[in-house]
Amino acid sequence: MRKLYIIGIGAGNPEQVTVQAIKAMNTVDVFFLLNKGDDKSDLVQLRKEICERYIDRKTYRFVEIADPERDPSISSYPHRVDEWHQRRAAIYEELISRELGEEGRGAILVWGDPSLYDSTLRIIDQLIERGRVSFEYEVIPGITSVQALAARHKIILNGIGQSICITTGRNLAATKLRDEADNIVVMLDGNDSYKDLVDQDLTIYWGAYVGTEKEILLAGRLGDIADTIRMTRSEARASNGWIMDTYLLRKSAL
Repeated sequence: MRKLYIIGIGAGNPEQVTVQAIKAMNTVDVFFLLNKGDDKSDLVQLRKEICERYIDRKTYRFVEIADPERDPSISSYPHRVDEWHQRRAAIYEELISRELGEEGRGAILVWGDPSLYDSTLRIIDQLIERGRVSFEYEVIPGITSVQALAARHKIILNGIGQSICITTGRNLAATKLRDEADNIVVMLDGNDSYKDLVDQDLTIYWGAYVGTEKEILLAGRLGDIADTIRMTRSEARASNGWIMDTYLLRKSAL
């Protein structure tokens, strides 16, 4: 039967790819790549460089296809994402059926880890539910941007006996999570939601492109460096065409 590997490849540093991931990659015939456009071609190129670096047998190939965009006409965010996932599922269904033989091995290389704010496993569930193409699959974990952020800042994510909340910028802006957790890791924050918390006694540990040659790290009292982070983020995004950043907000010790 066909087999599909969902492989976490870390937050950007090729040396974060695990031995387990390398072993799996060396069995793969076809790597499926969703291209998000010229602005994010770095993300495709890094995946190709990882394969070149770690795969001994050079008989594998890439199948690259444009990633569909979310439909801005759908006002509901959950519905907009679900419709996007359905179109992605249809793409993968066609690719697996067309490009993998009955005993073929395919792989999807996931930035970070497949379990944390990534849609690939939801799409695989949809493929299985549709039942139009048969395959088995295996999930291989990777280093998340959260782990990479903590390592680069040389910090522990939690204080002794404290909680950690991992959420998105959208949720940080819309909920009271910030009042309930001592340490909040924020991902996918396109609107600089931290700027609304500058009046609180918080420390921020921020990182963009963590683990890559473009890495930027900033840390300090939120009220003092929020503007610096906002300007740095805006300039980096304009310069590179894309940005991946993560940050930790921590309440000051009593």
